[in-house]
Amino acid sequence: MPRIGRRERILEKSSQLFSKQGYHATTIRDISEACGMLSGSLYAHIQSKEDLLFEITDRGAELFLQSLRPIVDSRADPVDKLRRAMIAHIRVITDNLEAATVFFHEWKSLASERRRIIQQKRDRYERMWARLLSEGVESGAFRIVDEKFARLLILSAANGLYQWYRRSGDLTPEQVADRFTEILLSGLSDGKEEKR
Repeated sequence: MPRIGRRERILEKSSQLFSKQGYHATTIRDISEACGMLSGSLYAHIQSKEDLLFEITDRGAELFLQSLRPIVDSRADPVDKLRRAMIAHIRVITDNLEAATVFFHEWKSLASERRRIIQQKRDRYERMWARLLSEGVESGAFRIVDEKFARLLILSAANGLYQWYRRSGDLTPEQVADRFTEILLSGLSDGKEEKR
């Protein structure tokens, strides 16, 4: 197996283990066994278990940022932006369930400098959502008393998806996003939003 392929496999298996048993409870031996390698061989591909955690969480942060940036920067109307942003957010989670679990649960296990990097990316992502909601308020599409609280509520609800969503379930990620958005718009809109 090529080196890059092995690294991806190590990250995939690490995501699965960290999401199932937690970062601290997962050992290098667990990871090496899941990858079909000896522990010593694993160190040819990684420097530490924390390197794996950082790479998983950093990739997750980048996926969220990259999925939202073009939507926020677009000239679409705020309601369409909200729909597209919700779909993008939910797709990142549903396409990467194990990594999303690690991203939401284990990032605080990183050493302070790495934790700060992830926190900055999380803050940047929240600022993009704040901008999206502000545009909706300014245009009159949304009526929000407290934009910060609305943003926290939206992201908290969407972020919890990894706990209950199953790929084998009845709803596709797009259907989940549509239902989230419909509920959100009934609370955020000016009352003129037509049903889809």
